[in-house]
Amino acid sequence: MDKPLRHIAVSCGVLMMALLVRVTWVQFAQSDSLANDPHNRRVQIEAFAKPRGDIIVAGESITGSEQSPGSDFKYKRVSKNGPMYAPITGYFSQAQGASFLEGVHNDVLSGKDSRLFTGPLDMLTGTKPRGGDVLTTIDPKAQKAAYKGLTDLNAKGAVVALDPGTGKILAMASTPSYDPSVFAGISGKEGAEFKRLDQDKEKPLSNRALRETYPPGSTFKILTAAAALDHGTVTDINAPSGAPAPYRLPLSTTEIGNVVPNSQCDKVSMKTGMQWSCNNVFLDAALRTGKDKMRETAEKFGFNKEQFTPVRSAASGYPAELDQPQTALTGMGQGSVTSTPLQMAMVTAGLANNGKVMKPYMVEELRGPNLSPIDKTEPEVLNQAVSEDTAKKVQEMMEYTVSDGTGSKVKIDGVTVGGKPGTAQHGADVRDERPYAWFVSYAKQSDGTSPVAVAVLVDPEDMDISRSDIAGGRLGAPIAKAVMEAVLKK
Repeated sequence: MDKPLRHIAVSCGVLMMALLVRVTWVQFAQSDSLANDPHNRRVQIEAFAKPRGDIIVAGESITGSEQSPGSDFKYKRVSKNGPMYAPITGYFSQAQGASFLEGVHNDVLSGKDSRLFTGPLDMLTGTKPRGGDVLTTIDPKAQKAAYKGLTDLNAKGAVVALDPGTGKILAMASTPSYDPSVFAGISGKEGAEFKRLDQDKEKPLSNRALRETYPPGSTFKILTAAAALDHGTVTDINAPSGAPAPYRLPLSTTEIGNVVPNSQCDKVSMKTGMQWSCNNVFLDAALRTGKDKMRETAEKFGFNKEQFTPVRSAASGYPAELDQPQTALTGMGQGSVTSTPLQMAMVTAGLANNGKVMKPYMVEELRGPNLSPIDKTEPEVLNQAVSEDTAKKVQEMMEYTVSDGTGSKVKIDGVTVGGKPGTAQHGADVRDERPYAWFVSYAKQSDGTSPVAVAVLVDPEDMDISRSDIAGGRLGAPIAKAVMEAVLKK
């Protein structure tokens, strides 16, 4: 063979080898990334080629799949009671993708999870298993009570209910809401509907229960009390506090008063301070406890960290760098402290559970199409946030606040209830902004255990109500009571 032919043969051999290497690389090393590339049309067609597994509440499917004629995407998602359950399910859309449980557990619902294969033969032959189901912890009656309570007020807001002993999320409502079915397809009409919802100033696509933080106002006083007691700042909840009313912030001429007459709060005990929500008592308690110890206790309850339920929540915040006036203001849930409704439900549940905070979760079990479980969530302790003795003292104060104080609207006949209302100022000029109304509470059984703790947030920005009527006890307490009653009746 002459020299030019040898060069050509060698070049062809090198090119052939390069082609084989590239094909091998694409088929094996890049196969997963290519198969999951959202721009891969074949992947999208496959995702909607068959009915999807369902999200289950109390044995009933709250999602489904229906055929979409005239499209190469054969099936699309439908929802039952979509607006009520949207903060839990999220959406699964041919054009917009997936969110919340639809997104977190997409592999199970779509049948792609390897745990759904029944044996090695399925994997070798490429058999596609049917989608599995996601069984939630949601109590449908509690969810309905939460959603109805908010929609009856025509209010923006959120409700979270937890089982204090396990961390199960029993209800999670957010308003205004949306129906995931209305943009589940790929048509122009459905795309326009998603765009309308996405640009709506009322933010119906936002999950206010998990993803937005607010000043917690006076509901935070239960955490201030827990921190002050656990760190020894306060040793006797019935002893006079010595905190004057009105209370002058340190290094400042600003004086903070109270909703009730200042004479009713002047130098009163922490128990009386909780009863009438006396700002001076809790400003002083936070200042004397100090920012580091206050933050330590807040973080044990879950602040400054995202929570995964498994849907990710925003992190509630207790800042590290605070001066003395700012530290005092956190004692009444104002200033720089922020919280999601989920976080305040966790604080309330932790105190109701004698100081033990359980990790919140909303998925009980993942189940294969043959009804066999492939994963089950076990309750997990997040932290022993405060001692049992501290928690019981805060319970005593919260129960007194319901029986003889500002939380009376949440009373339930024959049931011990602890609660705390709150009104949270916000905005650059608090005189112009309408405050948030909060309410946190728990119900206690005869054996001392609590089956439910609730946090309610109401944003009355667009409500037809006077500013003087905006209070957690008026707006939030009836919702909290209805949710607790729904769980108790179960």
